[in-house]
Amino acid sequence: MAENDDSQEKTEEPTARRLEKAREEGQIPRSRELTTTAILLAGTVGLVVFGPFMAETLSNIIRFNFILERDAAFDTNLMISHLTDSMADGMIMLLPLFAILFLAAILGPIALGGWLWSTKAMAPKASRMNPLEGLKRMFGTKGLMELVKAVAKVLVILALAIVLLMSMQQDILELALMTPFPAVVESMKLSGWAAIALSAVTILIAMVDIPFQIHDNTKKLRISRQDIKDEMKDTEGKPEVKGRIRQLQREMANNRQLQSVPEADVVITNPTHFSVALKYDPATMETPIMVAKGVDHFALKIREVANEHDIQIMESPVLARAIYHTTDVDGEIPGGLYMAVAQVLAYVFQLRNYKQGVGEMPVYPRNIDVPKDMQYDP
Repeated sequence: MAENDDSQEKTEEPTARRLEKAREEGQIPRSRELTTTAILLAGTVGLVVFGPFMAETLSNIIRFNFILERDAAFDTNLMISHLTDSMADGMIMLLPLFAILFLAAILGPIALGGWLWSTKAMAPKASRMNPLEGLKRMFGTKGLMELVKAVAKVLVILALAIVLLMSMQQDILELALMTPFPAVVESMKLSGWAAIALSAVTILIAMVDIPFQIHDNTKKLRISRQDIKDEMKDTEGKPEVKGRIRQLQREMANNRQLQSVPEADVVITNPTHFSVALKYDPATMETPIMVAKGVDHFALKIREVANEHDIQIMESPVLARAIYHTTDVDGEIPGGLYMAVAQVLAYVFQLRNYKQGVGEMPVYPRNIDVPKDMQYDP
């Protein structure tokens, strides 16, 4: 029982199939801090870059609406025209900033975990409405991490704000000596750069949060050894099914080989354990090829088919084993066996001519020379 319990502990790293299934369900690492950082930085940088343009456009809108000729002030139709033009200018003014914020809102979440569209993640789940599950999330490891991050953000931003105020103290005091318009411009610059600096601090929080989110997601996806075994059975099939499939594949391959035996020129045997069928057409082939091979029962089947179709059968144990071990079905004979196979084919072709009344009876090749490095002991 103890061994079985240990096997059920989720201590194994998630498999590729487990990760793929989790992704289909929308369970991927996400960092809110990374998204917040991206939006804050994009917004503050956008305000600094497009601030002058936005201020000038806003000034023109105010001037356009409040500086009117006397005749225009009594025109009741002018209000709609001014409102329409002002709204159009306002949209143009805000468009660059909105575009940057939109890109940040899209790129921030997908920077960790990538792009994902999952309807399963949007489906309602009873566990999300379970109060106990909610309490576990609040007081669990993730809830504690969120609390630590919140406190850390407040402390870090507070510390940086104090440092910024101290470093900008002289510049802030000098604003009182400026005329109103330059003072407003300078204060906007100081505020903009201070906002960028404060937003950049959230990068530190995101750098801590990202590894935690990856670790937390991986921990949730861990599986037991039994789960791995079950997954292998599901993906690769049960052993008895795989064995049956392999058996059917062997039978199909053997049937294809038996269909090729009638096209062979000679079958070389062991004589009982090995059989190899060779084919050679000098007009179309550069080298002989082996169309079928087998051992034991299948070797007997090859010989039976050869006898049925009057294919010459020759006994050469050393050559039969050499061809069987060095040549694939429908593969060419290796160069080291050319001379040995040539002796066999020469006898077969001469014997075929003799039976047709051409030439003399050939001498059966009993001493076929097979290189020692290609000889296989039984």
